[in-house]
Amino acid sequence: MSNKRSKRYEKAAALVEEGKTYSFDEAAALLKKFPAPKFDATVTISANLGVDPRKSDQMVRGSVALPHGTGKKVKVIVFASGDAAKAAEDAGADEVGFEDLIKKVQGGYVDFDAAIATPDAMTEVRKIARVLGPRGLMPNPKTGTVTDDTAKAVQAVKAGRIDYKIDKNANIAAAVGKLSFSEAQLVENASSLVESLVKAKPASAKGNYIQSVTISASMLPGIKLEPSIYAL
Repeated sequence: MSNKRSKRYEKAAALVEEGKTYSFDEAAALLKKFPAPKFDATVTISANLGVDPRKSDQMVRGSVALPHGTGKKVKVIVFASGDAAKAAEDAGADEVGFEDLIKKVQGGYVDFDAAIATPDAMTEVRKIARVLGPRGLMPNPKTGTVTDDTAKAVQAVKAGRIDYKIDKNANIAAAVGKLSFSEAQLVENASSLVESLVKAKPASAKGNYIQSVTISASMLPGIKLEPSIYAL
């Protein structure tokens, strides 16, 4: 398999100064100068953390409301019944159900971006944890996706609240917008995510918590952010 980069990538890479780290403003301006692909590329923040994911007290996960959303239409399903189900439907959930929806997911349905559940539905929802968990779709109280206030949760996710969680290599990656966003929108969204990551530092984490942060757009090179942005 060839590792040859596209001409677009090479042109963009030539604009990135080797060894330099960039402020949010500089990075956003540089992203907008890159020769853009023919689609509206997703802009992603990637971070490497100085924690041990194998230790439960060093697990980093959380959620953050992006001021300008992700630029993507978010498909949300809700496991609920009664008034909570009605509230979720009224708030714009794409699909609401309980036993029927659980069976649908058991059958392989994972065509959605977020799942919300009421606390009393979680006993049954846990039966599909092996389907939802590996895809990062399992409802969780820490991210506000296990709640009786289903309407508020649906609105938050639809408005641009994103969840994040470290992988086994202590890396986190999360979308913070589209290349079509203005520089200011990208800076505000990216800042919100990094601030949330800083606040999510586990009490047991020692040494340099955030090792590095990179911002990038699909099929384009990454831009390293300066440590002063995330230093603790």
